[in-house]
Amino acid sequence: MKKRVFKFYSNYEKEEAWLNEMAASGWHCVDYLFGRYTFEKGEPGEYIYRIQLLEYYTNHAESVTYLGFLEDTGVEVIASHIRWVYLRKKAIEGPFELFSDRESRIAHYRRIITMLLPLAIVNFLFGSGLLGNPKPVNLFNLGVALLLAVPIISYYKRVQALEKESQIRE
Repeated sequence: MKKRVFKFYSNYEKEEAWLNEMAASGWHCVDYLFGRYTFEKGEPGEYIYRIQLLEYYTNHAESVTYLGFLEDTGVEVIASHIRWVYLRKKAIEGPFELFSDRESRIAHYRRIITMLLPLAIVNFLFGSGLLGNPKPVNLFNLGVALLLAVPIISYYKRVQALEKESQIRE
């Protein structure tokens, strides 16, 4: 049995938690594309899901090598979207973490910020009329800029907290 769910997230960790909640109830994600998730019914808790923003596009040599390494460890790539990859691993094989230390988590958050910040700036500039004639439709761009600002600020705060934690431990 399959089902499709349309849902959008601005926080990959919340999206990841939701995918794992779905898996715990026996709905396993088998595909993703622009907010459309495809699930298949299976054993509850069979998989653990992770989402990662790669440094390069999925067809780049370094990404291909990295994803090949993950597949060798039992990880399955269920979907990729731009540089985002949706991964799963059988829960019976043990814990599934992508970031083994604070530095790799900080680097991941910074990649996300680096991807979102230019989009937020461009939308803000269009929305405020600085890149063209101000029109009511520009309110849409301002809205998008504000929506993008929320995860940017959230991830920035996480980076700051992790860096502060690093300094305390040193």
